[in-house]
Amino acid sequence: MTVPGELAPPIRDWFARAGRDLPWRRPGFSAWGTLVSEFMLQQTPVVRVVPRLLEWLERWPTPADLASAPPGEAVRAWGRLGYPRRALALHACATAIAERHGNRVPESVDDLLALPGVGPYTARAVAAFAYGHRHPVVDTNVRRVLARTVLGQAEPGPPSTTRDLALMAEHLPLPRAEARAFNAGVMELGAIVCTARTPRCDECPVAHLCAWRAAGYPEYEGPRKAAQKRYEGSDRQARGRILALLRNATVPVDEELLLAEADDAAQARRALEALLRDGLAERTPAGVVLPAG
Repeated sequence: MTVPGELAPPIRDWFARAGRDLPWRRPGFSAWGTLVSEFMLQQTPVVRVVPRLLEWLERWPTPADLASAPPGEAVRAWGRLGYPRRALALHACATAIAERHGNRVPESVDDLLALPGVGPYTARAVAAFAYGHRHPVVDTNVRRVLARTVLGQAEPGPPSTTRDLALMAEHLPLPRAEARAFNAGVMELGAIVCTARTPRCDECPVAHLCAWRAAGYPEYEGPRKAAQKRYEGSDRQARGRILALLRNATVPVDEELLLAEADDAAQARRALEALLRDGLAERTPAGVVLPAG
């Protein structure tokens, strides 16, 4: 079993050489930019996030800038990133930062957790990557790397915030700069080398320490989290179609026109009602619009 202290040096060295050049890793990138990037990266590939992030920060370079815009503009600017409720949550988060924290993203995990839409992962990621504080940061990629190298399992199994953070904390270096680099390095290793389906063990800087490799790559037999529902033909896809029409409209859209081209009228109606419930659309006397706040 890999012991604390072994993983950090080779992963930090590898990350310094092989880590991707991403906006949030560049010197001088703002804490606000880091927070926005973390919202956008949830369940969304990096390649789709980068251009949208840069557009977003050019338009709204501070939380107050976003807070001053109607929430519907955040939904419109979110585009096709998916899970558009994140845009509303980010708008609410920006408003709270502008009002409670003088337009400065807070540093402490507790203060970050008190913001709308910010969970345990995002709070620790912002505290660690934007401000350099020493906190374990655990996402899906980190969980997979630790499961394989430390626990000897092909998969990490269902997430447990308490257990996952404790395992990462065991291997986190004490110096803050080293801890920050290790957090980012493990995440990057899981994203581009120790991938879920086709791990490239010949490129891994800790292959010689990997308990899963040493055990002969045994199949995972533990509990699994529920599989994600298929997107094609789903209510989520129907919501996306309606939301795309609203994003592209410059005037209120008649409700019947929103539903007119749907293959499944009942599903389209259900999708519209869900958007209205979630605050992603509003009914007005003139038609349906993005939320005005």
